[in-house]
Amino acid sequence: MSWFHTLRLLVGTILMAALAACQNGTPTLPSDADVLAAEALRPARPELAAIYERSCMACHGVRSTAPLTGHAASWQARLAKGGDTLLQHTRDGLGGMPAMGLCPDCSEQDLRDLISFMSMPR
Repeated sequence: MSWFHTLRLLVGTILMAALAACQNGTPTLPSDADVLAAEALRPARPELAAIYERSCMACHGVRSTAPLTGHAASWQARLAKGGDTLLQHTRDGLGGMPAMGLCPDCSEQDLRDLISFMSMPR
């Protein structure tokens, strides 16, 4: 196995362990169809889609412990805390969620728009 593949496996393992801390409760798990649908979703605004692809999709567009984009049950408990709390958790980081959601150049409005996009049921 090459060093690149070993590094990818190590980073993936660390990421999955870190994301496990994000899980609140036990919401209904996404189905395979939910995951396939989430993998294809992108924000309509091109600049927001670019941010989503580089900063959010790796965790929220695949099966992981992060809430799946467009999957209502994954977002229900988080949305119940309110938009300001979600924004604070995104900005400051929480559990396995890194500060600014890996988007250090995002504005507060970008973060709000991304949260809204990802949490909207499809």
